[in-house]
Order: sequence, then structure tokens, then C-alpha cells
Amino acid sequence: MTMQKFPKDFLWGGATAANQLEGAYQADGKGLSIADALPGGPDRFKLVNEPNFDWTIDEANCTYPNHRGIDHYHRFKEDIALFAEMGFKCYRFSIAWSRIFPNGDDKTPNEAGLKFYDQVIATCRSYQIEPVITISHYEMPLNLVKKYGGWKNRQLITFYETFARTVLTRYHKQVKYWMTFNEINSALTFPVMGQGLVAANGASDKKNIYQAWHNQFVAGAKAVKIGHELDAELQIGCMLLYATTYSYDANPVNQLATLEQNQAFNHFCGDVQVRGEYPAYTNKLMQKYGFSFNELEIGENDLALLKANPVDYIGFSYYMSSTIDVADAEREQASGNLIGGVKNPFLKTSEWGWQVDPIGLRIALNELYNRYQKPLFVVENGLGAVDKPDDKFHVQDDYRIDYLREHIQAMAGAIADGVDLMGYTPWGCIDLVSASTGQMSKRYGFIYVDLDDQGNGTLNRYKKASFEWYKQVIASNGETLA
Repeated sequence: MTMQKFPKDFLWGGATAANQLEGAYQADGKGLSIADALPGGPDRFKLVNEPNFDWTIDEANCTYPNHRGIDHYHRFKEDIALFAEMGFKCYRFSIAWSRIFPNGDDKTPNEAGLKFYDQVIATCRSYQIEPVITISHYEMPLNLVKKYGGWKNRQLITFYETFARTVLTRYHKQVKYWMTFNEINSALTFPVMGQGLVAANGASDKKNIYQAWHNQFVAGAKAVKIGHELDAELQIGCMLLYATTYSYDANPVNQLATLEQNQAFNHFCGDVQVRGEYPAYTNKLMQKYGFSFNELEIGENDLALLKANPVDYIGFSYYMSSTIDVADAEREQASGNLIGGVKNPFLKTSEWGWQVDPIGLRIALNELYNRYQKPLFVVENGLGAVDKPDDKFHVQDDYRIDYLREHIQAMAGAIADGVDLMGYTPWGCIDLVSASTGQMSKRYGFIYVDLDDQGNGTLNRYKKASFEWYKQVIASNGETLA
């Protein structure tokens, strides 16, 4: 099976996040993050949105899988060596904010935390693996939520700017590719991870979410400005959760609802960060919730800062598409990656009910590139599945290979369509703790980690069948997918 050629400098790799794999949650001066206060299990999101949730860590009654992760903090050399064996050209990871500024508002950084990332980056470089760093990935310091109320508080712009300046200054000579916030638009439906907002501190009021977004847009623009002042060649992108969205049928009511869903979820955050200004439909989105743009706290120079410092590229996650039907309230609902919608009869689903739609990725790439004309980077994509190893811990994960093959074919199709695509980093390239469920049993990786949902296991690493398959994909630059 041969494919449309990928660019010769295409960035093949994999993606992780600090809070989901590092563990060592209080080692070497690290402070608590919001991820450290999230209990494990499929009800974790339900628990944090109870009215009395106060971010207290209840060790007696809850498990906290993020505390241990997969102990990447002590095993990163082993893990990166496995990535190098697969032939990774890049590795997307995040820097734990609370490892560098334990409380978020500290005056000086934690040198031990910086030295850890010195080693991670140096290890990547020793294998000619290009680091791709997400500055803030779902784990802001817990103190910034408890003391300041999360991102709805404008003071967080200053704290993020200090964090971004610290890591950009330290690493800009070793790291070319950066992203400001992970899946920033996910806050529309679940603001706890990206904004530190739950029911108890204002998540139910959409005005707080839009205010938090504005503060993040300003903070992100400051990071772009800092990065470009350090080195004009640095590439600093935004990162969106993108779900290609269809109308269930040709009913004009559903077509209009699909347009509005695209504006609210897929486009709004990208429009501001890529174009550097709020889109024409901004007030319409806000008025739906009973307020207007001029009611937000906007600093005197905020809009000029946004205009002067748009991102260089668009990173995005793609797991599934969404289908809209507002005309039939009885239509069966679908589950998914923080996204609603109805079941699409033309698509199969994963074990967690996520609708698998490779063609939707090709559509997403075309939609994004034609909208913005800036390079794109698929920085998350993958299949969460229950892997069943044999007695030698080998996993024959042909279902994952099939999923990834079809999505790589979709990317090749988009490149043929004229899309400028930089790279591909499948999510959870090594098994890690699921952000949505706090489970280890929901696995994405090419590498099996011996750890179960109760925290039992050796933590030993084992190559799955997909490991050798992806190694071949990279070696052939995407031409051999059999």
C-alpha cells in the first residue's frame, strides 16, 4: 500500500502531557496542580462539578492516578529511547507549570524543576528528536484556583507570562516548536481542565468562561511576543480541540445549528488567536448567555496586543466528528471527547462510544487551512482501547493500526488537496492516565505499561504490534502503511 508523499521534513512523532505520565507529583519541590486533585475513575468529571467540590485531596476515599502517572519522571530516558527506536522526528510533551512555579504566583522558579526539563530536552536532542512543548496542558497550579479563582481572574495573565518567559528564555535555543494552551476551546463544555473553573467557582456562568478565554488569549499573545523577541524563528502555535461537525440532514434548522456550533466550538478560539481579533459573531455567542462583549474586563492594550501577536501555526487534536440534530429531540445521543451530538449512522464507534471518522480529519484539515492559510499540525489523534496482553505482555493491537492507518491516509489526502501540514503526533504514544476518565485501561500507546486502574503493576514497558508498524511508517515517511 503506497500513499501520497508527505513532505521530506514532515514531523512524525508522538504526544503526551506532564500530568498524565510524569507522576512524582510532589518530588523536588513540585507544587500541587489541579490534575493532582482530580480523582480517578469514569466519574471524575461528575465529582468535580458537585456544588461542594473544594479541591481537597481525599486520599482515604479516592484514588489519584495522576500522582503516580507511569513514573516517567524517573523513567524518561528509557521512554525517549523507545521513541527514538520508533524513529520519532519530534516528541510533543508539556512542562508542568507547578513543577516550575509550585504555587503559580512564586517570585522565583524552582530550579530543580527546570533541571528536570533540561534533561528531558537534552535526551530528545541526543536522538535528534525535535521537542514540541505545550506550555500549559491541563494542569495549572492548584493555588491559582484556590486563591485566585482560576483563569477568570486577570491576575493569572501575569503569572502565566512569568512562567512562559522563564521556560522560553531557558529553552529557546533547544526548542523551536511551542504551543500556548492545550485544547483551549474545550472550556466551552468543560472548563475545569483548561481554566480551573468548576461549578463551585463559576463554571456555570458562561461569562466567566469567556472572560477566562480573553485572559488566556492575552497571556498567549504575550508568550508569542516573548518567544519572537528571543528568536524570530521560533514557531509558537495555538492548540484546538477540533471536531468536524455535520448536520444530521438537510433540514435548514439543523444546517443553521451546525453553523452556530462550528462558530462556538471549532472556530471562535482559533479566530482570535490566528487572526488576532475577535470575529464578527462574538456578540451573538455571548448574548446567547445574557451578556455582551463590552461587559468583559478588557485591558487598554489587550486588543492591540492580540492583533500584533497572532500564532505561527495551528496545532489541533482530532479524535472524532460530531453530528447535529436539533429538530428531533428523540435522536440517540453520542458520547465523545467533551463534545455532544447525535449518533451518526455511517460511523463505527470506539469502546468508549467515540465515533471514528477518518474522512472527517481530511475535512478538518481543509476547513482549517482554507480558513486561516497557516501551517497545521495534528498534535493529537488516536484510539483509546482496552488492550489485552498475552502472557509475555505482547499486545496485538491491529484495531489501533487500522485506526491510525486510515487517519494517516486522510492526512495524505489533505496534503494532496493543498493543505500545508507540518507533522503528526498521535496521542499517548506510551500508555498513560486518561484525562477524561482517570483510567489506565483506556490505552492509546504504541508501548504497553504494566499498570492497572487500581495502581497495581510493575510499570515495565512492552512494545505493542503498533510499535513496529509505526516505526515502518516513519521510516518510509508515510509511504508504507500495510
